[in-house]
Amino acid sequence: MKRMNRRTFLKKLMITGIGGILATSFSYGYARFIEPEKLTVTHHIISHPLIPKEFTGTKLLQFSDVHLGHYYGLNRFRYTIEKINELQPDIVLFTGDLLDEPNKYPHIDAVANELSRIRAPLGKFSIYGNHDHGGYGTDIYRHIMEKSGFQMLVNEHVLIKRQNESFIAIAGVDDMMLGKPNFSEMVKSIPDSTYTIALLHEPDGAMQMSRHPVHLQLSGHSHGGQVQLPFIGPLITPPLSETYYEGFYQIHHLTLYVNRGLGTTRIPLRFLSPPELTVFTLQHQVLEKQQDGL
Repeated sequence: MKRMNRRTFLKKLMITGIGGILATSFSYGYARFIEPEKLTVTHHIISHPLIPKEFTGTKLLQFSDVHLGHYYGLNRFRYTIEKINELQPDIVLFTGDLLDEPNKYPHIDAVANELSRIRAPLGKFSIYGNHDHGGYGTDIYRHIMEKSGFQMLVNEHVLIKRQNESFIAIAGVDDMMLGKPNFSEMVKSIPDSTYTIALLHEPDGAMQMSRHPVHLQLSGHSHGGQVQLPFIGPLITPPLSETYYEGFYQIHHLTLYVNRGLGTTRIPLRFLSPPELTVFTLQHQVLEKQQDGL
């Protein structure tokens, strides 16, 4: 084996060091300036026997965790609103954390005006996230959402009707970290055998949600970890999103979906966790006995 001389060793060491610096710089640049603006749209079909036939083809759009502030501005938000309208949803659902620091944000009315442009013929609904309550934001957030035509759901539900008086329920529970969640109150008086979709900011509340007659839970909060590494997953997730942090999960009869959100918090980076709008298309599921004519 040929022995490496000192000059060759130093040359290889320098090349390795420069390569490492370039790779680190590229990764940081991508995570800081490219991926946070790579808005993705994911489409899923939700099938269930309790979804009325009249709701087959109904489109629900979920967005979450905008964190408007220093790192997510109004121009990007306007583009997101345009994208939402291009997707032509029937129902729009926001699962919390609109402003990063509500009491410090200077463009409250502008945000309400942008949200008011969202078109959804069957309704627009929202819940509190922890940032919406934080920073003395509880009243600020409610003002924005109600002014823009969103109905706030705080431990309550609404029935969405289509033809022939068929309906589904959209429910919302208060934030688990800074609010006063009441799951039982949320589902109180929902008629039996009603397909129920519940909004809860923190996904790890799914175990509590599964104790109630809810079929689909939509959450955010995790940002998909914001920064993930291959074969490792997210480096860190916020409290109450450590078990469930991205995509679909099944908890007993409850299906959970965790949206990656749009903005960032704490650090302005996203890596292997691009911002997301999620479109769910409802579909009545025909039982096998019905298919067989039995």
